[in-house]
Amino acid sequence: MTNSLIMLCITFFAGAALRVPVVLTMFGSGIVYLWASKQDVGLLVDQTLNNTMGMSAMLAVPMFILAANVMNAATISERLWSAANLLVGRLRGGHGHVTVLMNLAMSSMTGSAVSEASGPGMVAIKMMRSQGNYPGGLAVAVASGAALLGPIMPPSIPLVLYAVISGASVGTLFLAGIVPAFLMALSLSLLISFAAVRRNLPQAGEVAAKDRLRVVAGALIPMTLPVVLLGGIWSGMFTPTEAASVAALWAMLLGIVVYRNLNAKSLLAVFFESSRQSAVVMMLIISSFIINYAITNEGLAAGLASWIKAMELSPLQFMLLVNVLFLLLGTVLDGAVMLMVFVPVFLPSVHALGIDLVHFGVVCIINFMIAVITPPYGLILFVLSTLTKVPMREINREIWAFCVPLAVVMFILILFPQIVLFLPHMMGYK
Repeated sequence: MTNSLIMLCITFFAGAALRVPVVLTMFGSGIVYLWASKQDVGLLVDQTLNNTMGMSAMLAVPMFILAANVMNAATISERLWSAANLLVGRLRGGHGHVTVLMNLAMSSMTGSAVSEASGPGMVAIKMMRSQGNYPGGLAVAVASGAALLGPIMPPSIPLVLYAVISGASVGTLFLAGIVPAFLMALSLSLLISFAAVRRNLPQAGEVAAKDRLRVVAGALIPMTLPVVLLGGIWSGMFTPTEAASVAALWAMLLGIVVYRNLNAKSLLAVFFESSRQSAVVMMLIISSFIINYAITNEGLAAGLASWIKAMELSPLQFMLLVNVLFLLLGTVLDGAVMLMVFVPVFLPSVHALGIDLVHFGVVCIINFMIAVITPPYGLILFVLSTLTKVPMREINREIWAFCVPLAVVMFILILFPQIVLFLPHMMGYK
């Protein structure tokens, strides 16, 4: 290991230990490496910017972020909560089941775990605590687990980023995420059912008969968005990148024309927040390319590929080894770091072993999403703790139970790739 790489690692882990934002930690580590190795920092950063911004798929990221923020501002979460309550609220632990179902519906519009947590997640936590008498830690844990459906159910920002890194088809990845998202939702609901009996959680309130038609009508309108998006992508009317723009426009039309709860002031606030979030994501991507350059320049990727080849692992053994490693790393690293830094390192081995890129990508994204709710570094936990004022110690006590069923689903998908690839194969993916 060269002195330059040692400097990169020291900077990275020092930033992580000091809770420096992930984006700044990665960018700073990359710049330190370039400086220590006496390379032209300006030229490499310029080339990285040009290569990154030239990728058309990158346009989808800010557009999906904008669509998610408009959805949250247009009070669509509350409408979907009422509809989900109508369907599953009468079950034992109904508020938890409603949270999962509402997030499953919203996940087909937002594509981001943070958007799911800060939007529908906050609505759900309020309902669970005020109506269901859920302890604060349990309510946040339920909302955190349900928020992970956002990056798996299409459209998904992490799947778009994985497509940029790997060259896999965005549309195929979107198809492959549907069945795993439903399995994750089912696993969370089963856990909530068990907890409801053990902790005597109540049913949610029943919707009056005279209000049921109004509740259904209020949810049907926003649910047209995933139909438009996914139907347009798979029919060839527009690309996944163009679909992101359609999603943002459709969300604004709902808020301005249909619900009439978005005005110039609220839209301006949404644009500012979306710009800030997009800048963070873009900076993360750019900094990850610099770190990936360092890994490639030091020969680590080639060395790892040779080491794995020498082990003569089968594709299944490789998948199990990599995902166990990712689960362990997820306790100390953010999911975004693992996606942008570690996935490119393993891609040569994925190609060499003949593992399907789509299968590998979906499983890895689920793994990285488990990381964002895993103490002590779970990003979603910090977001919701800050927003709800629930202490982290209460959340950490509850969240481990929700990591288990999600990990079980992930390992089932590793063992049976056809579950992930069923829909893509049915639509003609080879």
